[in-house]
Amino acid sequence: MFVRTSAAPALESNHADSLFRRVAWRFMPLLFVGYVIAYLDRVNVGFAKLQMVNSLHFSEAAYGLGAGLFFVGYFFFEVPSNLLLHRLGARRWIARIMATWGALSIATAFVHTPMMFYVMRTLLGIAEAGFFPGMVLYLTYWFPSHRRGKMVALLMAGNPVSGLFGGPLSGYIMHVMHHTWGMAGWQWLFIIEALPAIVLGVVVFFYLDDRVADAPWLGSDEKRTIQNEIDADASTHTHGSVRRVFTSMRVWLLCLILFGIVMGSYAIGFWQPTIIRGTGIRDPFMIGLLTMIPYSAALVAMIAAGRSADRTRERRLHVAVPAVVAALGFTICAFNGDHALLSMIGLTLAAGGVVTALPMFWSLPTAFLGGTGAAAGIALINCTGNLAGFVSPAVIGWLKTVTHTLTSGLLVVAASLTLSAALIIALIPGRLVNK
Repeated sequence: MFVRTSAAPALESNHADSLFRRVAWRFMPLLFVGYVIAYLDRVNVGFAKLQMVNSLHFSEAAYGLGAGLFFVGYFFFEVPSNLLLHRLGARRWIARIMATWGALSIATAFVHTPMMFYVMRTLLGIAEAGFFPGMVLYLTYWFPSHRRGKMVALLMAGNPVSGLFGGPLSGYIMHVMHHTWGMAGWQWLFIIEALPAIVLGVVVFFYLDDRVADAPWLGSDEKRTIQNEIDADASTHTHGSVRRVFTSMRVWLLCLILFGIVMGSYAIGFWQPTIIRGTGIRDPFMIGLLTMIPYSAALVAMIAAGRSADRTRERRLHVAVPAVVAALGFTICAFNGDHALLSMIGLTLAAGGVVTALPMFWSLPTAFLGGTGAAAGIALINCTGNLAGFVSPAVIGWLKTVTHTLTSGLLVVAASLTLSAALIIALIPGRLVNK
């Protein structure tokens, strides 16, 4: 009797682990591919810049402003988009987002003035608003907090994987397709890399299940097991209403922390090809191949950190330490712009740091946000933090135009990451998020 009693919890735990692995295999490959495509379509303008700026006679400041305007549209429509996802369901809303941004990304290939570039980047931000926070919200419907860290890390592994394959792909498209049918390589880049978003939007519409109760591939006992863990986790949430989210100093603090981390993320996304070209390498395809090095290291670091965070149930240091590493990497790049080896070491540290810090960050707000508050809170934190996606390229572009070097802009990014790490350690209680 004693043996059966002590073994029962272990058997139940093993059953739950097996069940959640099955859920992960059902959804995570699709969400992962979606995030790869989303990030690629968001930052491929960094590769297009290598030809587009000269082709259209844009200044560095004009490029930086246009690249960043994506996040202005993103900011204003993020919260409404996530609330609509919560109400209408992820299946329909994520499919709509992907089809719309794919069409607009194709249209970007045909801009020929700075103003047209600004308008298309703003519209692209509006179209994509809600995609990433919507997927984070969707994971809260299927995984409790202690299982979600690894899932978010796997989802956001799409960031380095996008860079790992997207860099060589973008360089290859621009190299091979240049002047095909009278269009430049950067135009083909936008067209070819946008098509998968439209196709995947259709797949999402027919494949995704909005909630546990909607899944025909789960039995009633399996649904009950999953929902019981979700409900038990939800009972610990302290922010369940939209009003509580907007009046919470803790939520606004997380907005500021994310802002600093995203400053680094888009410094990599929008300026890494330019940093590599500054070392004397000119061929777009070779630049694309070199971007594989930082992103490969980042992918390994991200997955290892996600497993460590879930195993130890420690969250703060898993965000703060990578942010400091990234700051060090940007500092190395700032002072060694013409040295290929040191620049690649700096880029590897910077990419590994920011790519690891971002998924680890999302374990902080989801630890205390629940219900409609989670839909609003995740979107508010994401859109406010992602305003750094506007500030980062705009500031770096302006400083580069004024100083003719990336040094001062990269140091601003390093300072932002350091501040985020300090705020996490000083002001985020461990008892709140380490669970």
